[in-house]
Amino acid sequence: MRKLYTKAFSLMASLSLVLMACSAPGQDANSAEEYVSDELASNGEQVDEAVENASVIVAENLMTPSLEESGASASTSSVAQEAATAAPAEEEPKEDDRCVMVFIGDSQIENGRSDRTDIAHLVAERVPHAKVYNLGIGGSTATVEMSTSDTNLDDWDSPSFNGIAYGLAGKIDVDSVFANYEDVRHAIKEINSDKVDYYFIEYGANDFFQKMPLDNTQHDGNDLHTYYGGLERGVATLKEISPQAKIVIMTPFYGVYTDGNGKFLGDSYVVSNGVDTLANYARKALNVAEDMHVIDFDAMNNKPCDLYLDTADQYLMDGTHLTLEGRQVFARLLAHIPNFYEENEPYAFLERDYVKIADFDPTEYFRLPDDELERDYPEAYQKLKDGAYPWAREHGAGEDD
Repeated sequence: MRKLYTKAFSLMASLSLVLMACSAPGQDANSAEEYVSDELASNGEQVDEAVENASVIVAENLMTPSLEESGASASTSSVAQEAATAAPAEEEPKEDDRCVMVFIGDSQIENGRSDRTDIAHLVAERVPHAKVYNLGIGGSTATVEMSTSDTNLDDWDSPSFNGIAYGLAGKIDVDSVFANYEDVRHAIKEINSDKVDYYFIEYGANDFFQKMPLDNTQHDGNDLHTYYGGLERGVATLKEISPQAKIVIMTPFYGVYTDGNGKFLGDSYVVSNGVDTLANYARKALNVAEDMHVIDFDAMNNKPCDLYLDTADQYLMDGTHLTLEGRQVFARLLAHIPNFYEENEPYAFLERDYVKIADFDPTEYFRLPDDELERDYPEAYQKLKDGAYPWAREHGAGEDD
C-alpha cells in the first residue's frame, strides 16, 4: 500500500501540482504563535515516509470531503457502566456524581451521532457514570469565518468554536446563532458549565480546507480570524465559565487527499492548502494547548495508533472522516484521560496504550499486565494492590498474582 501511494504521489507531483519548499515561520521568543515549525515529530519511527522524502505540495484543486448525518442531533447520553464480569448492578449515581463531558468540534465529532457511534458516546461507554454532550457541527471551524466581519457579541452570528463557547457562557443569542442547529441549541442551554468535568475540543480540517490563517503572522487583523486565535479565545472562555473543568485540545486527524478528479495527491504532511499543511495546523493546536496550560491529544504526529498511509483505508472513510472502527480506536485512547483523572485507572494505561488496527478488538479494555505495572510503575502498582483504581480492577487488574 505504501508503495502504491508513494508512486501515485510522485506521479501527481510531476503532472499537476506546484512544488514549493516548506516555509518556516520565524522563531521569536516573544511570540508564542510562531513556533509551529519545530521538528514535526519527536518520535522519528512514527513519522510517515512522506515527511522525510517529499517537499510540500500546494494543491490547486483539493477535494473537500463532506459528511452528511441524516437526522443527526446533539444528543445527551448518560452511561452507567457495569463490570465486564457478571457483577451486581450498581445503584444509579446521583447527578453530582456524574462525569460530565462536553465534546465540541466539527464533523469528526458529529460523525456517528445519529446512532450514537460518535466519539463522544463511544468514550462515554468506557468511562464510569459518564454523562456526555455532543456539540459537533459539521463544516464548522475554530476560526471565525472571514465573512463575519462584526464580532461584537450583540451581533454575533458565527456557529464556530467561539460561538459554542460564547453560547455556553450566555454571552450571545443562542436561539439566533444556532437556529439551524436545533439540537445543538437545546444542548447548549441544558449544559451547566459549573458541572462540566471535561471539555474535548477538536477543529482543524475545515480551517485547513477553507484556507484560514494559522495565526497573526499570516493575518493582519482580528485574531479570531486565525486558527490559533480562534482556539485560544474559545479555550479562554471555557476556562472562565468552568474553572473546575479539564480541557483537552485534540489536533485534527491525519488524512490523505485527492483532487477534484479523485486522483491521489498526498497526505497531511505534504499537501498544502496554499497556507500550510494540516500537520502544521495540528502543531499549532499543540502550541495553543501548551500556551493555555491544557491537555493535548495528538491525533496527527505522535498519535498512539498506526494511522498512516498503509492503514488509512481502515481508519478513514474518505481520506478525512473516521470510520466506525477509527472512532472506536480513538475513543478507547481518549477515555484514558478522564479515567486517569477520575482515578479509575493508573496513568500507565494512558501512557502505554498503543493500538494497531489490524489487532484491534473494540470490546477490549486495555490494561498493563500486573508484572509490568509493578516493574515500571511501582507506586501505581501498590495503589492498585491497596484497592485503588476500581474501574481497572473490575477489568482484571490486580489479579495476576
